[in-house]
Amino acid sequence: MSELDLTSEIKQVRATLSTIVAVLDIPSLQAQIAELQELAQNPNIWDNPEQAQKVTSNLSRTQAQVRGIQEFEQRLSDLEVLIELANSEADTVVSQEAVKELKDLEAKLAELEIQTLLNGEYDSRSAIMTIRSGAGGDDATDFAEMLMRMYLRYAEKQGWRTQVLDTSFAEGAGIKSATIEIDEPYAFGQLSVEAGTHRLVRMSPFNAAGKRQTSFAAVEIVPLIEQTDVIEIPENEIRIDVFRSSGPGGQSVNTTDSAVRITHLPTGIVVSCQNEKSQLQNKAAAMRVLQSRLLELRRSEEDAKKKQLAGDATASWGDQMRSYVLAPYQMVKDLRTNFEVNNPDAVFDGDLAGFIAAGIRWRKTGEK
Repeated sequence: MSELDLTSEIKQVRATLSTIVAVLDIPSLQAQIAELQELAQNPNIWDNPEQAQKVTSNLSRTQAQVRGIQEFEQRLSDLEVLIELANSEADTVVSQEAVKELKDLEAKLAELEIQTLLNGEYDSRSAIMTIRSGAGGDDATDFAEMLMRMYLRYAEKQGWRTQVLDTSFAEGAGIKSATIEIDEPYAFGQLSVEAGTHRLVRMSPFNAAGKRQTSFAAVEIVPLIEQTDVIEIPENEIRIDVFRSSGPGGQSVNTTDSAVRITHLPTGIVVSCQNEKSQLQNKAAAMRVLQSRLLELRRSEEDAKKKQLAGDATASWGDQMRSYVLAPYQMVKDLRTNFEVNNPDAVFDGDLAGFIAAGIRWRKTGEK
């Protein structure tokens, strides 16, 4: 067996890691952890629940960042030992294990690199995703359901916790809309680049003539509200309706009026939740989504004012940001970053990491 030499690859990994560590400023993060731990140990901290929640949340987030770097450095050191072992014993199996570990570390390094770019005000939040069908009839509602499955599969592969809060089924195929909660730190920062109009081109399975059909769906991403956010909603500004949950084709799922729809009268924002077991739980979930959307609306208005003052004349974010072409050829292409793949099946099965990473880098470049 020839000697396993991964010197140049490990050198590159260490160089990239050094850049990430410098950007994160680990000594500063460790100082923050010490300060937050001192605050968290104060017996009076829970006299102010909002402040306590903020402290513990920041502490957990900062500790996770430092722990991620430390674990990566340990794995990299272990890899170097593994390579020495493979060469000293001329062990092919150990060599293959070392090569696999290097690939895993390179993939993890790409994730760490992307996280250093997620430093927006709400990037560290969990997310609320809403998918809506657009023009295209049954093809569009079917496409919306394909997107919902795609994002749920992506989250599953990442080990993220998700909950489908509401689904509005179409009379024919697919869904009119769906609202999903993704409960994972930095979910908003990563998935926010998925917001916008998605376009599908394919030979329609709903067209007897088998003609090519173009359909659209919209994806909205907002940061999940936290207890420390101040989004007061006066009772006279909302209307609450209750109704029975239903499934595909209107089939009754529930024999009680447990589903809840909340309308925010000043903005016209409507949210609903029907997937919890009780009306009280559905109301709480719907209020959380409404608060998240109002928070995002406030953030968007502030951003719009900043752009106006800066004279920013760039196009608005998200118009037809990605095309999924199944006929006459196979391709998925992001129209902002030009990132593309020729395997739509893999993309619809949740293989989105390349698109998301390219989107984050593109967005960061545009902010400079």
